[in-house]
Amino acid sequence: MKIILLGPPGAGKGTIAKALTQYDGSVQISTGDILRGAINAGTALGKQVEAAMSSGNLVSDELVMGIMEERLQEDDCKKGFLLDGFPRTIPQAEALSALLVKIGEKLDAVLELQIPRETIIDRLTTRRTCTQCGEIYNVKSKPPKVEGVCDVCGSSEIVQRDDETVEAIENRMQVYEEQTAPLSEFYEKTGLLVTVPTSDREPVMAALQAKIG
Repeated sequence: MKIILLGPPGAGKGTIAKALTQYDGSVQISTGDILRGAINAGTALGKQVEAAMSSGNLVSDELVMGIMEERLQEDDCKKGFLLDGFPRTIPQAEALSALLVKIGEKLDAVLELQIPRETIIDRLTTRRTCTQCGEIYNVKSKPPKVEGVCDVCGSSEIVQRDDETVEAIENRMQVYEEQTAPLSEFYEKTGLLVTVPTSDREPVMAALQAKIG
C-alpha cells in the first residue's frame, strides 16, 4: 500500500503505521526519519539539511522534497510506503503530487484518523518515553513492568516530553488546525481520502480494504 497518514498529534498514526507495515511489508516513513537518514548517509542533500538544522533554521520545503525523492526510490519502498506526518501543508501536498508523477508512483489512499480533543490531551499528557531506546509507555494504559524502568533496554530514564504538557499540546493542536487540517479537503477532492473516527486497528483495516481492496 502507498498511503498518507493524517491526524492530529496523539491520534495514533505511529501505532497504525506499525500495524500496516506488518500487514503487507510497506515501510513507515516520517519526515524526521528521512532527514536523519539523509544526514547519516552523508548525501549532498543530507549535508544541506544538517547545515540548516545546525544553524537553527527550518529545513525548506525544497530540501525536504529533495530528500523525499531520494527516499521514495529506495528498494524498501517497492512494496509500499506509509507517509507519517508528511505532508504537513497544502504546498507540500502539491509538491508531493508532482514528485509522485515524476517518479511514476501514485497513492492508494490518504487515511485520516479522527480522535476527540479530550482523548488526545489525556493520551499525550499520560505518555512517557524512554530517552535511551524510544519505547513509549502510558502511565494509565501501558506502564513499564517495573516502575521507572524500561522493559526494552532497562534504562531508568523514562520521561514526559516537553511537548506533551497540556500547554504544549494545545499549541501543537492549533498549529495542526491551521496548517495541516486543510489537507482533508485537499485530498477529499482527489477521491483518496478515507476518514476513520478511531485509531483502533480493526476499523482502520476495514476502511482501507473497502477503499483499495
